[in-house]
Amino acid sequence: MTEEKEHREYAGQFRRSWAKLKRNKAALFGGALLLLYLFTALFAPVLYPGSPSAPNLMISLEKPSRDHFLGTDELGRTIMGRIIWGSRVSLLIALGVISVGLVLGVPLGLISGYYGGKIDFAIQRVTDMMLAFPGFLLALALVAVLGVGLKNTVISIGISMIPIYIRLVRGCVLSVKEQVYVEAARAVGSKDFRIIVRHILPNVMVPITVQTSLGMGTAILFAAGLGFLGLGVQPPNPEWGAMLGSGRAYLFNAPHVATFPGVAIFLAVLSFNLLGDGLRDALDPRFRI
Repeated sequence: MTEEKEHREYAGQFRRSWAKLKRNKAALFGGALLLLYLFTALFAPVLYPGSPSAPNLMISLEKPSRDHFLGTDELGRTIMGRIIWGSRVSLLIALGVISVGLVLGVPLGLISGYYGGKIDFAIQRVTDMMLAFPGFLLALALVAVLGVGLKNTVISIGISMIPIYIRLVRGCVLSVKEQVYVEAARAVGSKDFRIIVRHILPNVMVPITVQTSLGMGTAILFAAGLGFLGLGVQPPNPEWGAMLGSGRAYLFNAPHVATFPGVAIFLAVLSFNLLGDGLRDALDPRFRI
């Protein structure tokens, strides 16, 4: 009966959260944008069946037209095709980065907040050292050590996300572990692992979910920054930041080369930020729409 009651309560909370989310037009707009990017990434071979990296110097730097809707770049490659295929790269980077942050940051935050003492002190001092560097500079330094490329970009940005999750989860655990139901679980002899997984982790999922949505936008922005500097995904792979970096040399005679990849980055980050804010308002009972 207790589990059935808990199930009904969770179902009721989900319905209330979904109702609040549906009333948030900005969050719905962000979600629609995100679905559009996901659709573009999944069906890139159908939307643009040709190779996005195939050059054609005969049509280099053409302005947007009926034949080339967003124009072509300095090598005659269609910008629309490269943006479509670039959505795959950017979303893959975002998913990889968030996976690194979740897999390493959340367990460390749970351990640090639950056990405290010397374990907490050691984890937090390492976290402080990582947070002493701005996130992008830390990722830049790691790329300089590991080297350029898609895999190293994901690892570098992912490591820069870990201290954010550690601090977030630790702060939530410090308040949750003092609740009555956690004390009751200890009193009946539940082991620490069961308490953390069954009673604490579900109650810190809301801030983790919100941070994940916001963090994916940050990951895309960081990856674009590294690509713009030539330290991220390397040509001829279609990546928005690298496209923006190569297009800066043509800002005056062919501004479309840099403008459209910049718009793609802007809208992708905006979609995650709007959805993240909407999830925070819908899932956190302290906020009301």
